[in-house]
Amino acid sequence: MAIISAAALPAIRQLMDYHATLSPGDNELVVSAQQGDRRAFEELVERHKQKAYRIAFDFTRDREEAKDLSQEAFLKAFTHLKSFDGRSGFYTWFYRIVVNVCLDYKRRNKRSPTEEFNESVENQVEPSQQSTTTLSPYQHVAAGQMSRKIGAALEALPPRQRTAFILKNHQGLSIKEIAAMMQTAEGTVKVHLHRAVSALRRSLAELT
Repeated sequence: MAIISAAALPAIRQLMDYHATLSPGDNELVVSAQQGDRRAFEELVERHKQKAYRIAFDFTRDREEAKDLSQEAFLKAFTHLKSFDGRSGFYTWFYRIVVNVCLDYKRRNKRSPTEEFNESVENQVEPSQQSTTTLSPYQHVAAGQMSRKIGAALEALPPRQRTAFILKNHQGLSIKEIAAMMQTAEGTVKVHLHRAVSALRRSLAELT
């Protein structure tokens, strides 16, 4: 095994520091943004805009509303960036803002989803009901009606149950991450998820 000489160590450290600056972490970007570097915040937006949009779309089922809400979340994050103290990761802090913006939207707009409900919800609730055959036109219509009814069933869930379900089954977050975002215990998140899935299964049973 080759032995690195002491004389070479400073050059190696400098090279490592150089590579680290090429791809700074979120928290490093936040520090730069807090000091007035707008490019640092733009990089944060680039890193997280797609996931912010997907979360917003899962709540709204409307593409334009999802764009508006994700932009609103970034605006709130930029406005309150000075309050970020690093006790949690930027990821957790920012997505808590996204979820809260979406919940505020849902409280303001009590209405049915305008987009056809994502099939992943049906598959998560009742994977055994997945169809592997080509649907006829009649079956497509029936499937669309069922999808909208399931979307309405998800809308009818209490906000915290719906939030936990979306973050777990649509965004793939862990129980620990969801608990951090919702500022609650992991056990409470599990209860929300259990109740949400039970309620959706009951809705499916009533629709069949």
